[in-house]
Amino acid sequence: MILRQILRLSSVFHSTVSVYLRRNIGLSAIVFNKAKELDPVQKLFLDKIREYNTKSRQAGGPVDAGPDFQKDMNESLARLQRAYGEGDLTKFPEFKFE
Repeated sequence: MILRQILRLSSVFHSTVSVYLRRNIGLSAIVFNKAKELDPVQKLFLDKIREYNTKSRQAGGPVDAGPDFQKDMNESLARLQRAYGEGDLTKFPEFKFE
């Protein structure tokens, strides 16, 4: 009886350890992959994100947004201000706990 419980616990322990090791090996593979050169598609994707980031910083907002986008944005902000009251809706609210 005791031997069965020990064997059962050892199998549970074994499965837990194997799952833990598989997860760690999977995570370490990702970490080691970051150290190497990226996949060409991943590299292209990251380059485009970085390029958009620099363009949006230079433009001070969305890139390649025409007058229709600005008109829709202003209408949406006006509608939200009517519904929820005054305040700057483009900024995250500040909470003060006393």
